[in-house]
Amino acid sequence: MIRLAAVGDVHCGTETREEVRSQFASVREHADALLLAGDLTRLGTPDEAEALAEALAGLDGMPIAAVLGNHDHHSGLEDDVRRTIEAVGVEVLQERSVVWDLDGVRLGVVGSKGFGGGFEGTHAAAFGESEMKDFVEHTHTLVERLGAAFRDLEADARVLLLHYAPIRDTLTGEPREIFPFLGSYLFAELADAQGVDLILHGHAHRGVERGRTPGGIPVRNVAQSVIQQGYAVYTLDPVGRAGGIQMVRPGGRRVE
Repeated sequence: MIRLAAVGDVHCGTETREEVRSQFASVREHADALLLAGDLTRLGTPDEAEALAEALAGLDGMPIAAVLGNHDHHSGLEDDVRRTIEAVGVEVLQERSVVWDLDGVRLGVVGSKGFGGGFEGTHAAAFGESEMKDFVEHTHTLVERLGAAFRDLEADARVLLLHYAPIRDTLTGEPREIFPFLGSYLFAELADAQGVDLILHGHAHRGVERGRTPGGIPVRNVAQSVIQQGYAVYTLDPVGRAGGIQMVRPGGRRVE
């Protein structure tokens, strides 16, 4: 059994660095690795990234992976944000994977910001204006790159880490009119084809935590406003695979 702490949409600002440091202070006690599901900063500035890096520096040596979110891209300085966070040992995944050996279990995490487009039956098509084609083709490009990352991955358990949502279910509570801008079913379709064990995402602040892909993979929306705590902890049984996903509140109480 491996324990994964996860949270998204921390939206770290320069004035909240101590609050964020406190948020992660206990994570070593409850988890073997930490996964951050995007929107790490408010506006994607280097100062905000530095504040987050300082908050995470106390976890030196703990496996940490992250993806960027739309807020982290807002200022056009996402490469600076990425480099700042990577400097304290965080693996920032942009359509690539990382593999950790956690007590003899090889955990593979494949990550991407993800993007929008919508869901089965209402997904946008690459037709018409070049702006619409660019929007749709960006999602397709990310899915193709993720597929290549999965094909090269050798691991006992597989996690897909996103910012945007891969299914409708975890968007319940958000206005339906904005669903196409909150995620795309293409990421769930990829995960089902690749035998992923768990999908984590953020972005949907008014959504719900739990859902499943059409193929039955557990999906968890870990936006901080949804999980209502500093991080959630999930246990993953590489033998039981999808059936082994459980949620554990920090402190050890199971919720399932």
